[in-house]
Amino acid sequence: MTLLAAKRVFISQKPAHSVTKKRVLTHFFCSKSTKAANDNYEYIQQSRVPTMHFQPSLPRLPIPKLDDTCRRYLNALKPLLKDDEMQRTQAIVEKFQKTDGVALQTELQHLDEVNKHTSYIRKPWFDMYLEDRRPLPINYNPFLVFSPESSEQYNKQLVKATNLVVSSMRFLKSLRANLLEPEVFHLNPKKSDTQFFRTFTRLLPSSVSWYGAYLMNAYPLDMSQYANLFNSTRIPMIGKDEIEMDKSAKHIVVMRNGYFYAFDVIKPDGNIVPPIEIAQNLQHILNDHRPKTDIPVGILTTAERNHWATTRRHILGIGNKKILHKIDSSAFVLILDDEPVGTDELQLLRRYLHGEADNRWFDKSFSLIVTKDGFAGLNFEHAWGDGVAVLRYFQDIKKDISEKPRFHPEDEKKLSGGSSSVESLNFKVDDITCGIIAKEKKKYDQWTKNLDVGFLMYEGFGKKECKDFGVSPDAVMQLAFQLAFFKQEARSVAAYESCSTAAFKHGRTETLRPCTVQTNNLCSIMAKGTSDVSLQKIKKMIIDCSNAHTTLTKEAAMGQGFDRHLFVLRKMADGSGKKIDLFEDPAYGIINHNILSTSTLSSPVVLAGGFGPVVNDGFGIGYMIQDRRLGAVVTSYRDKRSAKEYVDSLEESFKDIHKVLLSR
Repeated sequence: MTLLAAKRVFISQKPAHSVTKKRVLTHFFCSKSTKAANDNYEYIQQSRVPTMHFQPSLPRLPIPKLDDTCRRYLNALKPLLKDDEMQRTQAIVEKFQKTDGVALQTELQHLDEVNKHTSYIRKPWFDMYLEDRRPLPINYNPFLVFSPESSEQYNKQLVKATNLVVSSMRFLKSLRANLLEPEVFHLNPKKSDTQFFRTFTRLLPSSVSWYGAYLMNAYPLDMSQYANLFNSTRIPMIGKDEIEMDKSAKHIVVMRNGYFYAFDVIKPDGNIVPPIEIAQNLQHILNDHRPKTDIPVGILTTAERNHWATTRRHILGIGNKKILHKIDSSAFVLILDDEPVGTDELQLLRRYLHGEADNRWFDKSFSLIVTKDGFAGLNFEHAWGDGVAVLRYFQDIKKDISEKPRFHPEDEKKLSGGSSSVESLNFKVDDITCGIIAKEKKKYDQWTKNLDVGFLMYEGFGKKECKDFGVSPDAVMQLAFQLAFFKQEARSVAAYESCSTAAFKHGRTETLRPCTVQTNNLCSIMAKGTSDVSLQKIKKMIIDCSNAHTTLTKEAAMGQGFDRHLFVLRKMADGSGKKIDLFEDPAYGIINHNILSTSTLSSPVVLAGGFGPVVNDGFGIGYMIQDRRLGAVVTSYRDKRSAKEYVDSLEESFKDIHKVLLSR
């Protein structure tokens, strides 16, 4: 199924909004009191359990035992190294366990002991992002695309953009008022995702509330990243960028045709600006008939970070301080694209991954992007946070614009066509700035033309069937990624799967290493064909792969992977100027050269999502697992690998695995 076909499925799933009935009921119940009406508009949620109720009692991210990390590291290397390479690396690791590793582990434990307010990974992981000098788009910023609204009228650019802004502000206000429902992973939702759970945990002091949830087999997640969703930006600096936030700002910035506009979305009294006024402002911007700017300042956010930092200093110096502060402090950037996507699904993916950058500002915590023909999604900067926070925001506002749209197609008739509250932000530029913009635009165009993008939606095989077969759906996906590559090159390569450690205070992510001895053995058989081996034996091997993957998943989610531990130990060694054999060993470079970099944010409201390859000769694979279908967005650089050819191989792999699992 193509993305455009998927859009038609979403739209045909139910009839057009029963808007009139919903509005009548809403007005009936809200008319009981002005306060009820105001609260109903001002907040997306009014949770009885405060948003940050569990935060003080969250458990701390554990530091794995050194011996466990070394064992897991060697196991992950087995399918990647030859026998002689493995023997050499094993000797290096054994020496590390007895000498340098012990000293580094002791130092890390001491640092962790004196910093009990946070996790051992938080600062070095922030620094990793902020110190990298590579451009943000493709290299770091991921994207997500919303599934469309069930009524085409609600997919109109002005209608959708207005509702997205309103719902975003409702989310922001709920978050800051401590009224947003805390993020909790319910192991058995029928027993714990209940009103009793909420009442019980709310009555517990915050200092012990996590333990009360734990007793009910529910696990509150860290929400420290959520603050940086809004009014936040990444500032380019020489050597290391900074994250800045200004909660006092009450406006958003809108980009269209490379021009910048701003208007308030929060009134001086703290209430959200009415939908009709927000729509009026957006219509005013859409009625600006200037052609695309030939000096797109936004292109500068695609530059190498030191170069952008130097350029930013220059444009600050020629009189752009107020404009840059306006952009930096805005709640978020709303991007209105004039070009429709049409029927080109790959163009849709490219639009959200990188766009032409004339109409982008990649430094913001996130940008909402709405196309002329009604697609919507976001592109987000990754240093400040991970997928858990972004997906929560994404799902909540999608639900809000679908179930409680505050601006309706018929409301367009009420717009007057003019607005005095939109501020045009006009950069002052000189010859130096224009020259830099022209060079960066040319460079960016060449870069993105070299990017290959592929998309696959495999129908009739998904989460439900995998569970019927007794295998993990995620394990099946990861096996398919390995098999697809093995079919092409007859070898296993380093693979990276992101796993959240948000179950711990200030947790970020851990790496799950899906390339295992089990997947390597299975791929070597399946890539040759299955005629020499019984389908039942292969089926048993798939189950073994799934079991191994499930163990790795549990370990990673509980902070018991090896990647982050070794990463921090290496950073400490680098800080002291000491060279450590383990980190100088080619094997460490091999496993960290992630040719298959994968991540998923599966949700019924996500039409597609993805990111760029993390190494020049690799694939970036954003994937989704739904009840009856499996999907992947694949990126690569054309001069190194073909995303299209990999997608073809991936489809064959899905078929092969599905065929084996169906066998009796």
